[in-house]
Amino acid sequence: MRDIAVFSGSAHPELAAEICAQLGVPLRPARVSRFANDCLEVQLQANCRERDVFLIQPLVPPVQEHLVELLLMIDAARGASAGRITVVLPHYAYARSDKKDAPRISIGGRLVADLLTSAGAHRVLAMTLHSPQVHGFFSVPVDHLHALRELAGHFKRYDLTNTVVVSPDLGNAKQAAAFARMLGTPVAAGAKQRFSDDKVTISAVIGDVTGRDVIVLDDEIAKGSTMIELMDHLRELEVGSIRLACTHGLFSGDALARLSEQPGVLEIVCTNTVPIPAGKQGPKLKVLSVAPALAEAMRRIHNGESVSALFG
Repeated sequence: MRDIAVFSGSAHPELAAEICAQLGVPLRPARVSRFANDCLEVQLQANCRERDVFLIQPLVPPVQEHLVELLLMIDAARGASAGRITVVLPHYAYARSDKKDAPRISIGGRLVADLLTSAGAHRVLAMTLHSPQVHGFFSVPVDHLHALRELAGHFKRYDLTNTVVVSPDLGNAKQAAAFARMLGTPVAAGAKQRFSDDKVTISAVIGDVTGRDVIVLDDEIAKGSTMIELMDHLRELEVGSIRLACTHGLFSGDALARLSEQPGVLEIVCTNTVPIPAGKQGPKLKVLSVAPALAEAMRRIHNGESVSALFG
């Protein structure tokens, strides 16, 4: 592919390298340095002039460091006369701050979108945003991908005749229903109420799950408190086996170990939108690659082809 330049921040260079291998282009070098006063500086070490520049950076811990690094990369590309700057956000952490549900709180999802645009981003390529309205926070074009095909391809290897897809809450029920259609299974959902970042209650499970194997689908798993609360209810309803699936496997703290130890859990499936440290991986974890999907979307963006056709 001519006239394309792909750079990666320090958040997930392994994913960027895999995407470039799919595209058949080199991953261009970028240097991130820190001054004595703790300020960051970024230098893109390849020609950007009039090129289609893609900057790959998921917002993962430390989120603020990686966000500032991304903003500086955008600014460097704009200063280098890039023809177009596309920010590739495999994980947009601030998407969870998408509503004003308490007095005097910030809406970080919109603010960070404004920052990316003000820095010079011309378009954004994102994967599985926390909610559909986050798409509208951006004043530049957004191509919003999902990983349902990759996840469905994995689970289709099993006998699903007695399986039901379960959403942890009603907010994710639409995605879960689409996933269930791909698998040819029924769908159920939990009635969840969140009180804090790590305190949730699920009062009921809506749908028939008794005696069935379940696949619990969510957009991300961080502390795992929602999944554990839901699984308590599922076991009370005497479900069979339990498999957990998500796009973004953040697994903060000991979340992965706690989930793996839950009775009845056979498998935990996520994608590589965020890096999973080797020390956190366990025998029940399966990581699927979204590099082919992101690479194909980037190729279509570069060539002016439809990205939505990927989901036709």
